[in-house]
Amino acid sequence: MELHLPPSSAAQPASTCAVREQSPRRRVQSQRFGLKMQRIRSSAWRLFDPLCSGAAGVRSGHPTAARRPLSSGQEPLKKTPLFDFHQSHGGKMVSFAGWSLPVQYRDSHIESHLHTRRHCSLFDVSHMLQTKIFGQDRVKLMESLVVGDIAELKPNQGTLTLFTNEEGGIIDDLIVTNTSNEYLYVVSNAGCREKDMALMQNKVSELRSAGCDVNMEVIDNALLALQGPSAAQVLQAGVSDDLRKLTFMTSAVMDVFGIPGCRVTRCGYTGEDGVEISVPAEKAVHLAEALLENKEVKLAGLAARDSLRLEAGLCLYGNDIDESTTPVEGSLGWTLGKRRKAAMDFPGAAIVIPQIKGKLARKRVGLTSTGAPVRQHSLIMNTEGAVIGEITSGCPSPCLKKNVAMGYVDGKHSKIGTQLLVEVRKKQQEAVVSKMPFVPTRYYTLK
Repeated sequence: MELHLPPSSAAQPASTCAVREQSPRRRVQSQRFGLKMQRIRSSAWRLFDPLCSGAAGVRSGHPTAARRPLSSGQEPLKKTPLFDFHQSHGGKMVSFAGWSLPVQYRDSHIESHLHTRRHCSLFDVSHMLQTKIFGQDRVKLMESLVVGDIAELKPNQGTLTLFTNEEGGIIDDLIVTNTSNEYLYVVSNAGCREKDMALMQNKVSELRSAGCDVNMEVIDNALLALQGPSAAQVLQAGVSDDLRKLTFMTSAVMDVFGIPGCRVTRCGYTGEDGVEISVPAEKAVHLAEALLENKEVKLAGLAARDSLRLEAGLCLYGNDIDESTTPVEGSLGWTLGKRRKAAMDFPGAAIVIPQIKGKLARKRVGLTSTGAPVRQHSLIMNTEGAVIGEITSGCPSPCLKKNVAMGYVDGKHSKIGTQLLVEVRKKQQEAVVSKMPFVPTRYYTLK
């Protein structure tokens, strides 16, 4: 899921990946790094090896081997409304969370990554679960399941929040928007689709049995994400609404390139400014083609999406957070609503709240290193060589020209600047606990 870290500022700083004139020495260094990246990822399929970045890609799930045939007992892969469109544009399709999705197109993974940072890219995220929660008790239902303060959301304002269990573990991460149309618009992970639906449906039944007015509906729309510094400029050409008024984590229904009833939400999973557009399934191809008419826009797949979210310090459910992880351990304490903390009325609060000021046995941190890239399950050690944790996601950063990773270490080794060791290919190499996001985010906010 798109775990949106709080935006650092309203300004739009120059991208770390911005095009600039390089010195001869810098050019040679970049060429060497490019060759290194080619050796590391001679094929984009490798990014989808669970031993590399982990379940790389969009928000959650564990992809199977890209070209593995289905056994007789397996269900056929689901297809988004853009499946044929992806194939006609050179999309290399892989299995991801039960769906057939493009890992990349004709451009390389690195080219797609950098294009998103410098211009904008179009991602198909139609596999995500979209639901409506409506009725007078819709907020009551949602707050019985999540850690956030849904009641305080203004009309058309959204928030990143977490489903938690009674042990404080994270069931899933999701975005909840309080629409002005008297329903909550919820977007959650494809890999958690069945358990999320069961969780919400069971709570609906429970509350309705108690006389509450609440119900839910699954939305069959496609979902397209336009991400990058020029995303708003591109989209503005196809809408009459002034997108300068649509700030980070706000949403509005509007006509988009002649398609009525599209919900546009200013959010994303790359750390860049951008939007997610919920569009009627039968109009998804028309919208994608209209956006691609602008030369700023290129198609991008799961591979670029994974490295972009990792540079932005955003979690991947199933790797960086799961039901054994609490919000505090996952460095997501900022998702806990102030009122909810005081009332201690969310699932698992009795376990989570004491962790806020207590000593943690483990905590999610960012790590940077040079040398061979650090991958999921790599061991993290202190400088004496004692194992203190494990990597959950990692890859070479196309923007920073060094390796970035996330993992869990014991609390006393979680301070930024702490020198550590990581095990790569049975060899130890130096790493340092680093501030996330690794690449500054550029969410569109107003001071």
